[in-house]
Amino acid sequence: MIANSDTTACLGVVPVFVNVGAAVLPAVLAALASMLALLLRPRELLRVCSAKPHVPLLVVAGAVGLYFGVTWLTAPAAPAGRKARESSGRTDWAQVALDILEQRQRAATASAGAPLVPGIGNPQPPAARTQPTIFRGDASRSGHDGGPSPMKLRALWSFSTENAMQMSSPLVAGGAVFGASCVLDLPSNYGAVFCLDAATGAKRWLVETAKDPKTGKEIEFKGFFSSPALSADGKSLLIGQGLHVDANCDLLCFDAATGALRWRVPTPLHIESSPAIEGDLVVAGAGAIEGEDHKAKGHPGLVIGVRLSDGAKLWEYPLNDPESSPAIADGVAYIGSGFNGSAVAALRTVSDEELKSQGLSRLLWKTPTPHPATGAITVVGDLVLVGCGNGDYVYAAPVPDGAVMALDRKTGAVRWQAKMPDAVLGAIAVRDGKAVCPVRNGELAALDLATGRILWRQEDPKERISGKAAVLCGPALTGPLIYAVSQDGYLGVIDAADGKVLQRLYINAKGRPGEMGLTLASPLVVDGRVYVGSETGGLGCLVGEEAR
Repeated sequence: MIANSDTTACLGVVPVFVNVGAAVLPAVLAALASMLALLLRPRELLRVCSAKPHVPLLVVAGAVGLYFGVTWLTAPAAPAGRKARESSGRTDWAQVALDILEQRQRAATASAGAPLVPGIGNPQPPAARTQPTIFRGDASRSGHDGGPSPMKLRALWSFSTENAMQMSSPLVAGGAVFGASCVLDLPSNYGAVFCLDAATGAKRWLVETAKDPKTGKEIEFKGFFSSPALSADGKSLLIGQGLHVDANCDLLCFDAATGALRWRVPTPLHIESSPAIEGDLVVAGAGAIEGEDHKAKGHPGLVIGVRLSDGAKLWEYPLNDPESSPAIADGVAYIGSGFNGSAVAALRTVSDEELKSQGLSRLLWKTPTPHPATGAITVVGDLVLVGCGNGDYVYAAPVPDGAVMALDRKTGAVRWQAKMPDAVLGAIAVRDGKAVCPVRNGELAALDLATGRILWRQEDPKERISGKAAVLCGPALTGPLIYAVSQDGYLGVIDAADGKVLQRLYINAKGRPGEMGLTLASPLVVDGRVYVGSETGGLGCLVGEEAR
């Protein structure tokens, strides 16, 4: 749920650019003078290009960057909107050159660097397995496929498009990586859904617009916070669209092989909830649009059940602000209710006609939570786990408070409740009797699944991924290791036994820090690789030199 973003942070970019430009100008001019001298000596120029091909490229990149930097500072504001931006024809050629150089250096590192541990970073496509029909792979939300736990990570490849943020978490299946992005062009936003080769990061398809299958009208996608799910047969990709301020957004179904839009189900609100699939049913929540007082402006929210095969809406249930990502088990969908709701609801998933014939209501049970429950629901055995808190993805509460609750899956009765120092907004990852929780104050906490007893907490900011920077999204838990990200763009590899950080990596783009603190995508560990998105660094794949 993205609300009331502080756009003033972006204003800090211009003075930084000007100051850095002034600092490097003498060096660039000196380099240009050297290149000019070389142009007068062709043999020497040929020798430099052969021995150090990156030198001319860097100089050209610097010169072009200087030219376009001056042009950008003196140019009028670009027109708003995706099509208007595309028609402006502006390209950052300096960045293009640097990206090419970085790709070549990465390729050289991959071929000539430290040897990879067998099974870690192997460039073969991932093996076939059960499709992840729910956000984070399965209802335990572990974000791990059971393969190796890589350590001493380094980047293998990355994929990004201009100005796009990766707030949606990736999905990996059948040798492919599926993702979705968001471009903020205030007051609007735009989105894209894409498919990459898991081994190389090469683009298979990317769609920003599509024709409505019913009307033939061209539609433009809103930004994506929702994360994709894949049908059990691997043919259909499901995702919600829209950010917290958006209305009239859809649940979308794409052909997983081609990116063609199969169907869309409109809602009066937005779908930041990540859909869950069971058989021929898809369930997702459409969250409310709130004002500064967190009161709903207009429709308070609803949960929808849709037939996967043809997009027919089977049922709709009113629920306040269901931004939570649902889980489905044995014909029951479990979903959190956020602002003005503060509860977890269990909903029967059969059609309205079946409910009527059986004399049943849609609601099986509803359990209050001490704060809004906006995070993904975790289901393990007979337990339903949910985090809650009085902060959101943009603002911390003046007096932060949060909790993790374990509920009986059949009755909704509270089994245990663990108090947290701040909101728990991301998915709770469970494995081997341990539940790992992301906390908005920047720490991770591990709980005993059976009792809720706190096993460890990263109470000292020095022992966290990035000090007091919030951890807003769910971690990946492999058993021995935890992989989690902070909102300012750091990926941490953590020992699951005691919470000690073993490695920190910056995953935002070099030279482009995440000014808005919107690194919100949960990491995924598949076949010994880590897939993770960030605010400015795109979607990346990392491999390890060691494994546990």
